[in-house]
Amino acid sequence: MRHRLVLFDFDGTLADSFPWFASMLNEVAARFGFRQLPPEAIDELRGLDTQAILRRLEVPVWKLPAIAAHMRTRIAADIHQMQLFPGIPEALRTIAARADVGIVSSNAAPTIQRILGPETAALVRHWECGASLFGKASRLKRVLGRAKVPAAEAIYVGDEIRDARAAKSCGLRFGAVSWGYNLPAALAAEQPDLLFASVAEMAAAL
Repeated sequence: MRHRLVLFDFDGTLADSFPWFASMLNEVAARFGFRQLPPEAIDELRGLDTQAILRRLEVPVWKLPAIAAHMRTRIAADIHQMQLFPGIPEALRTIAARADVGIVSSNAAPTIQRILGPETAALVRHWECGASLFGKASRLKRVLGRAKVPAAEAIYVGDEIRDARAAKSCGLRFGAVSWGYNLPAALAAEQPDLLFASVAEMAAAL
C-alpha cells in the first residue's frame, strides 16, 4: 500500500553511523563511568533491545540525558565521518514524489540537515529531532497531529527494536531496514510490516 506520510529514523536508517558509534563507545563509557566492552563484544549489542543494552553496559538511567547530549555534540563535531547509505538521496526523491516525508530522530536537526545536504534535506517536510532514548513515540504522535494524517495512512521506517515498538505504540505501520544498528533477525522478531533488504527495495515499496 502507498502511504500519505513516510517517516524515517536517521542514524542507521539513512546514515551509516554504526561504525562511528562502535568506535566511540568505550570512550564515552570511560567518560560517564559505565562498562567498557572489547571490540568483538560490541557487535553482540546489535541483537539486543535498548533495555538489554543498558543492562549489559551497566548504564544508570539517570545518566541517559547527559550521555545523549554528549553524543549529539560529538556527532556534530565528527560530521565529516558520517555518510548516507548509497542510494538514499535518490530513494528519498522517489518517495517524496508520492508522499510527505519526515524525520523523527534522536539526533539534532542541524546535524542531520548537514549530512543530508541542502537538496536532500529540502525533500523533508516534517522534522522531530533530539528525541530522548525512549521518547520517539511522543514525537511520532506530534508529527501525525501536525501533518493531519491518520496513523493508518503513515509508516515509520527505522533500524532499531525501539523504533518498531515506538511505531506500534502509535498505531503506525513499521518498516525495518536490514542495514542498520539492530540485526535483521532481531528486527524480524518484532514482526515489522515490511522488512527491506536494500535501499532500492525500500524506495520501490514506499
